Amino acid sequence: MIEIEVVRQRKKFSIEVKNSLEHAGITTLFGPSGSGKSTLIELIAGLLKPDSGRIVVDGRVLFDHAARVDLRPEQRRLGLVFQDARLFPHLSVRANLVFGMRRQRPQDRRLAFDDVVDLLGIARLLTRRPSQLSGGERQRVAIGRALLASPDLLLMDEPLASLDQPRKNEILPFIRRLPDELAMPVIYVSHALEEVIRLSDRVVVLSEGKVRASGPVEDVLSRPDLAPLTGRFWAGAVIDAEVAGGDAAFSLTELRFAGGTLLVPRLDHPTGTRVRVRVRSRDISIGLAPPVQSSVLNAISARVVSITDDDIAQADVVLDAHGTRLLARITRRSVAHLRLEPGSEVYAMIKAASVDRPSIQATGTTDLCPPETQDD
Repeated sequence: MIEIEVVRQRKKFSIEVKNSLEHAGITTLFGPSGSGKSTLIELIAGLLKPDSGRIVVDGRVLFDHAARVDLRPEQRRLGLVFQDARLFPHLSVRANLVFGMRRQRPQDRRLAFDDVVDLLGIARLLTRRPSQLSGGERQRVAIGRALLASPDLLLMDEPLASLDQPRKNEILPFIRRLPDELAMPVIYVSHALEEVIRLSDRVVVLSEGKVRASGPVEDVLSRPDLAPLTGRFWAGAVIDAEVAGGDAAFSLTELRFAGGTLLVPRLDHPTGTRVRVRVRSRDISIGLAPPVQSSVLNAISARVVSITDDDIAQADVVLDAHGTRLLARITRRSVAHLRLEPGSEVYAMIKAASVDRPSIQATGTTDLCPPETQDD
């Protein structure tokens, strides 16, 4: 486990966090700018000192105010990747990577140089200088340098924020592979929902220096009360699904999940690929019966769990589709017209065309290209 209980109070900004995280997979710290994500990373890394509290990683105490334990950053056995790669400009890629290795004694090194180079697909870059690399290549080298320090935990502070979307698409698969192939847990900072959905096993939502929610991605990002933090325009539910087949004649793909099936525009992922689907609340209509002679292709049976309105025009209706949570935003007039109340049996109707490609993210590694074939 990763146990974090820290307080740091300043005039302009204070952080007060108490949370326990699994020492496995990828945990994403998510929230708006100024919420405390980067500050928390710096507290864990030892770049900032808490006023009080305790930080323990897998049973090893990094900081304990009461016991007067405060390990220096280089003693904490943590890898850190920043938004900018921070490579040494006068060194080659190989020399930058070797610098990471030298932070650990040979007997304490858990990862081999060639294994990390192969994992990140950077063998052909070893003789280049950082100035000769693309933004995506620099970040891959920065990740490699952090990995070769053989850390117990990898901290990544918005490592893709300065990259354009093609370069982000290049890096994301490599980050997703780290916990699985290297058994190395990751704490990842992001304010981009698509990154959270694609990468994370768990998410911690921060606001004003405090934890507002923590748990599995599908649970946390489907909570209507968190819409002010996750973005009201994007409010909705995250569905864990599997590619089940398709309708080639009409370029559609069928996704299977606990609540039924969902038709979406064609995906390139093979059958069996695990995906997460972001279904926006504004794209779900509610009916008391399946649609007849309608363009809507998806009608999912569900039960109303709760209804929350804004006292003006809209209402958020939480639905349970046989174990999968959905969220629909409809008018208060529609709630009254359908006589909806907790326990009502309904159908959640979703247009296939409303679920666009950016809303669907593969969560495994089956969609990855071999590293050496990446287009840089």
